[in-house]
Amino acid sequence: MHKEEKIKVGISIGDLNGIGGELVIKTFEDSRMLDFCTPVIFASAKTISFLKNHFNSDIKFNGIHGADKVLNGKVNVVNIWKENVDINFGQEDKKIGDYAIRSFKAATKALKEGNVDILLTAPINKSNIQSEDFNFPGHTDYLNQELEGESLMFMITEGLKVGLLTDHIPVKDIADNISEELIASKIETINNTLIQDFGIQKPKIAVLGINPHTGDNGVIGSEDDTILRPTIQKLKDEGKLVFGPYSADSFFGSDGYKNFDAILAAYHDQGLIPFKTLSFGQGVNFTAGLDKIRTSPDHGTAFEIAGQGKADTNSFKEALFSGLQIFKNRTLYKELRKNKLEKVTG
Repeated sequence: MHKEEKIKVGISIGDLNGIGGELVIKTFEDSRMLDFCTPVIFASAKTISFLKNHFNSDIKFNGIHGADKVLNGKVNVVNIWKENVDINFGQEDKKIGDYAIRSFKAATKALKEGNVDILLTAPINKSNIQSEDFNFPGHTDYLNQELEGESLMFMITEGLKVGLLTDHIPVKDIADNISEELIASKIETINNTLIQDFGIQKPKIAVLGINPHTGDNGVIGSEDDTILRPTIQKLKDEGKLVFGPYSADSFFGSDGYKNFDAILAAYHDQGLIPFKTLSFGQGVNFTAGLDKIRTSPDHGTAFEIAGQGKADTNSFKEALFSGLQIFKNRTLYKELRKNKLEKVTG
């Protein structure tokens, strides 16, 4: 009798001079993880063997030459390169950045082709990944190009979910990049994501103001009055439960966020500083809005502790289990919709 097919999780190895390799090794050396999924690591058997020896791990893995050769019930390592990699923990290195992107691109290709079901990305260094072949601020922007849909950076925990209106752009350009169309699109994505990926039937969404004190009636900027409020009202008129804009400085400290299923922040630090303050080590970066599922831990490469065996796997494991649950929720949602449509047209 064949073992039950598990959800196949494609894993990009991240920056090998950071803590990504340690997170992967520590997570999957526990054979109980195979009860939940079949991991598919995109790197090389030589690289994983180096990490195994360095961290004195007893992880058991199966080297394969392609993502279409995955064995259920095993830790699979797809050989993306054959050569030895010169790993120097804690060092920023363009060559290591190239390996991170080779792993990520191969994992994304496997995701697109259906050889893995979801993607889990270990942290990268945004500086050393830049090249002629990869000119993106990070994972999200590349996935938005490669997959169907419109991506949204969505930071999630059980009790807090924060989406970003704008993400990796300079502060001076934020207001110029916000439009009625962008606001409506991001709120639509959050609304749909909460329904299909988290099973929330009537999501309540809070929107944070663009300017301090939401502009103070135009004294500190006009964008909240001219763009944000009218757009929120239109979406309310369409039946969406959207509220705001709220002044960001007091919204989280007063526990206002607990009254909503998700929050839309105007820019990166407005949303991520409170999120990481409240949830660091437990949070997950989920790329919402796309036809495939990608999650990541809520932290970076942590060069300062890389190679020392000190990395905390909590956020990485949360990212893994969140991806698995979102995949199950989305699959169920699609089945229910299909059945409903068949009844209507049957």
